[in-house]
Amino acid sequence: MRNEIGVGIIGTGFMGKAHAFAYGSVASYFPESAVPVLQVVADVNEAAARQAQEQFGFRRATADWRDLVNDPAVAIVSITAPNALHREIALAAAQAGKHIHCEKPLAPDAAAARDMVEAATAAGVVTQAGFNYLQNPLIRLARDMIAAGELGEITSFRGIHAEDYMADPEAPWTWRLDPAGGGGAIADLGSHAIAMARFLLGDITHVNADLETAIASRPAASGASERRAVEVDDIARLTLRFARGCGGHIEANWVATGRKMHLAFEVAGSKGALVFTQERFNELHFYRAGGDARQAGFTRIEAGPQHEPYGRFCVAPGHQLGFNDLKVIEVAAFLRAIAGDGAAAGPDFREAWEIQKVIDAALRSSAGRSWQAVS
Repeated sequence: MRNEIGVGIIGTGFMGKAHAFAYGSVASYFPESAVPVLQVVADVNEAAARQAQEQFGFRRATADWRDLVNDPAVAIVSITAPNALHREIALAAAQAGKHIHCEKPLAPDAAAARDMVEAATAAGVVTQAGFNYLQNPLIRLARDMIAAGELGEITSFRGIHAEDYMADPEAPWTWRLDPAGGGGAIADLGSHAIAMARFLLGDITHVNADLETAIASRPAASGASERRAVEVDDIARLTLRFARGCGGHIEANWVATGRKMHLAFEVAGSKGALVFTQERFNELHFYRAGGDARQAGFTRIEAGPQHEPYGRFCVAPGHQLGFNDLKVIEVAAFLRAIAGDGAAAGPDFREAWEIQKVIDAALRSSAGRSWQAVS
């Protein structure tokens, strides 16, 4: 009989549903894992909580996240609520002895993220942060190729995360635009690009950033004539220095007309280069320097069963993983760490804190028009 583990999810939006799907599916793809049991779902909107209960099979629903955190049947708390609430919920969950998965960005600022790290460490609970794009087996392959020296000495990194869900100036003001939740595009999208850069190339030591608010005000609510000022960035442009010695650039942009999920990077080295975009995330393009110039060009590496754990989802190459599959892989890693098999749940809260430090340095840099150390 496989062990069961109780799960509570706070938030029923896009990410809350992705978490529910992942917990509900993971045991089928990873039969060695514990079996998650969807115990409680919480949302400030009680009707939304009850709808999620019915859709995903939670045993109960509540409009009070504290009720979920204190439920003895819940061993894992997944936080998919707005950013400004992450710290309060995580501290309560740690105090209750729950393992915690929290969506990115971890907190509004590095000080709050540090509080979350310290609380979880003191409680001895396992943590995970929702940078699920890093779970792509081809991103793991890219890191392995870089570490093995297949690109030679790394000379540059270019990263971007561009989407257009805020491109319409009449799109209403939402919690994403609340400065109390941290930065704008730099936090919401830039955190993914920074996570990718750190995952592939290691620590970022210095940042020079320019943050721009492209749309100065938005309707206070859908259809409202009243407008609210926008006090966060729509576009962030970062110049980076890595501890390994190379430099790079990152752009975060949520008003990039036409872009839906352009989380992309180019890594160049003395022996080769890698190119990737999340819009075609079952492909990695590799250029190897040297050889016959008549045959020079990028080679497309296509995801398949040879790239673990792709084969758990499909036995045939070219049939492709999807977004929810990455979330399942993420949850599987979290469950392995909770089981204590020696694997890290990564990226955990500590890594998310490091990412937040880069975001904070970018905010300081843009305000002061200067290079800032990532402290």
